[in-house]
Amino acid sequence: MTMTSTRPYMLRAIYEWLVDNACTPQILVDAHVPGTQVPQQYLDKHGHILLNISPTAVQDFCMDLTAVSFNARFGGVPHRLYIPCSAIQGIYARENGQGMMFGPESMEPPEPPVAPPPVTTSSDKNVTSLKRPGLRVVK
Repeated sequence: MTMTSTRPYMLRAIYEWLVDNACTPQILVDAHVPGTQVPQQYLDKHGHILLNISPTAVQDFCMDLTAVSFNARFGGVPHRLYIPCSAIQGIYARENGQGMMFGPESMEPPEPPVAPPPVTTSSDKNVTSLKRPGLRVVK
């Protein structure tokens, strides 16, 4: 059974926890992830941007299972931001750094582990495979 990513659920939980504790939630975004729409002039040399997503800093905030989107101003210019959940590398409080960082998310489910071949010993060669197991009554 294929399960959905835990990242959007963890993002939502940490966001609500930070806001409930009067902290300023910030997200670290990798702008190189396809579909990410952020102001390119504010990226660092690695293509990342740190965004304040507190309720007082953004408008029309929406966080669902696929992305985070909102309106924000950068240098007084309004922008519509769209950030796929896979582009968010972490969410934490500006005040104390409490929060969570995420590792890279794989797009393919991991392959099941391959079982090693059974090891045979010299004593295994003496046992015949036709021998039936025996049961006995214990009183």
